[in-house]
Amino acid sequence: MRRLFVAAMAAAAFCGVTTAQAEVITLKLSHFLPSSHPSQKDFIEPWVAELEKRTNGKVKVEIYPAGSAFGHVAKQFDQVRAGVVDIAHGLTGFPRGRLPRTLVTDLPFLVKTSDAASKTLWDLYPTYLAPEYKGMKMLAMHAHNGGLIHTRDKKVEKIEDLKGLRLRTPSLAISNMLKYLGATPVGLPPTQVYENLQKGVIDGNVFPYEAVNSFKLYEVLGYHLDAKAYTTSFYFAMNEKKYNSLPEDVRKVIDEISGQTLVNKFGAWWTKWDQPGIQAIKDKGNTVTVLTDAQRDEWRAHLQPMIDVYLDDMEKQGVPNAREIYAKAQELVAKYEK
Repeated sequence: MRRLFVAAMAAAAFCGVTTAQAEVITLKLSHFLPSSHPSQKDFIEPWVAELEKRTNGKVKVEIYPAGSAFGHVAKQFDQVRAGVVDIAHGLTGFPRGRLPRTLVTDLPFLVKTSDAASKTLWDLYPTYLAPEYKGMKMLAMHAHNGGLIHTRDKKVEKIEDLKGLRLRTPSLAISNMLKYLGATPVGLPPTQVYENLQKGVIDGNVFPYEAVNSFKLYEVLGYHLDAKAYTTSFYFAMNEKKYNSLPEDVRKVIDEISGQTLVNKFGAWWTKWDQPGIQAIKDKGNTVTVLTDAQRDEWRAHLQPMIDVYLDDMEKQGVPNAREIYAKAQELVAKYEK
């Protein structure tokens, strides 16, 4: 009899362990940058750790960076919307032309800082951007500090200096800017830029300081125009059905560590992430030219016809309030850059 009791208790204990293990929720999180990128160390890993900690281990997150099964920048948007991955940190410019409302913030000389750009995007999201993310639970949106025009062999100081140069571009808005300024835009994922610069396939690129270090581009570049010419935006989103299927306490934790709380951190992060790029350029002895605010105003005025055409095209392609979105973005940027 005692043996039967012990056996029954052992079986019950085993079933308890099995049940507890079955209750662990595993989420797949993908992003398009190398695992060594500071965004994984400072943003993604701490966010994951906080989620796991606050749910007492009920949730575990598997991270898939660039080079992994789910780390392709052009596939992430569809993967998270379809539920192939549960969460994705993606680049809004890829795939091309899918998020025109969001990409209004990529228009040239609109914003200088990540903090202002990120807060502007998050304020725009509920009223203006949400239709582009059907099927997703938006966890955060952000953008990098004002980007530079980097070149390999030719110093760029004036608009005329860009004529004929082949430059890597991150989005349609920046492609249009480069065309208007006389350059030839070339669409490439960030991970392919170094090789194409080295081979002379492209003459330069537009990137923030952060990418110059992260992708070692300072090694194959010689000149940098700090124009704060543009920004590129990113989304951090979860599959909506997956989010809704989670227990209430888990959803509560996700909400608490995401949204405005998370958006507010990106300004300081991007400033930190830019520093190694600034130092690497300095150490190599590359030439840096900085546009003054007055010069930026001149470039913006020169580009106004291009911006008008871009907004006209948006309206023709089904975004009737394109100018309203742009005007609101200008208003919010002015508010946050005071």
